[in-house]
Amino acid sequence: MVKLGYALSSEEHAPHDLARYAHLAEQSGFSFALISDHYHPWIERQGHSPFVWSVIGAISQTTQRLALGTGVTCPTIRIHPAIIAQAAATAALMMPGRFFLGLGTGENLNEHILGTHWPPIDVRQEMLEEAIEILRLLWKGENRSHRGKYYTVENARIFSLPDKPPPILIAGSGPDSARLAGRIADGLISTIPEADLIKAFRTAGGINKPRYGQMTVCWAEKEDQARRTAREWWPTTAIPGKLMTELATPAEFEAAAEPVTEEAVAKSIVCGPDPSKHVEEINKYANAGFDHVYVHQVGPDQQGFFRFYERDVLPRLS
Repeated sequence: MVKLGYALSSEEHAPHDLARYAHLAEQSGFSFALISDHYHPWIERQGHSPFVWSVIGAISQTTQRLALGTGVTCPTIRIHPAIIAQAAATAALMMPGRFFLGLGTGENLNEHILGTHWPPIDVRQEMLEEAIEILRLLWKGENRSHRGKYYTVENARIFSLPDKPPPILIAGSGPDSARLAGRIADGLISTIPEADLIKAFRTAGGINKPRYGQMTVCWAEKEDQARRTAREWWPTTAIPGKLMTELATPAEFEAAAEPVTEEAVAKSIVCGPDPSKHVEEINKYANAGFDHVYVHQVGPDQQGFFRFYERDVLPRLS
């Protein structure tokens, strides 16, 4: 049975609202959530990008059962992996047994801000692998040092450590990332419901590891209203994948999204109030081999979405 979760979109919501929505997700029957980590939103209309670690602290106090992961954090350029190690250890202490660390190779949109060169994907994957070595080294406690190809850590010790380190999941949309996740991570995160991706993950060592899939929807009382909202708030869904990691500013994403139509957006976002369409999309992920699916509701009407899923979707999955 697939477990259903909720996507906390930091690009669309203020920090106090994210904490409130996490509480509502728990109350509505979702078992877990993932929260995005951005420095910028994709486009100006979204309007937010709070510091994710502060928000996680708030969520730890507004929920009791909800598992929470970053979806996802880049521990390689904008923030040094030694700092991510400390932040994740604190989050795991504040949410015993229910915090996990989702990691990825990042987007130029967020990582360019310090003027650091944006490397190609093969280099970013090397950096991610070394970053994970540092995370796990520092989570062992005691004084630790690391001198590697990309990072140096000197006499660092994390004093506030959980009894058990948080699981590390890696985001992937292609076979190379999926194989990396299978080899060195504790699970996979993806937005693509493809069985070949899961196969690559499993054959690389991920057979008994969890697989998280993110699906994007826009619930509204009428389908045409949902399509308009989806185009207004999330036109980037129709931008080709490579651009999503390479463009540097919200203005560039807005320019790339300008020709995107409602029809194009609706091809990748489930729009409207028909529960069968939402269940059908969840089943696509389940049939591809995902055992966790978390749902991103586009736009400001999160409370309507929670009522709809609690009443019309979750009962169909039990």
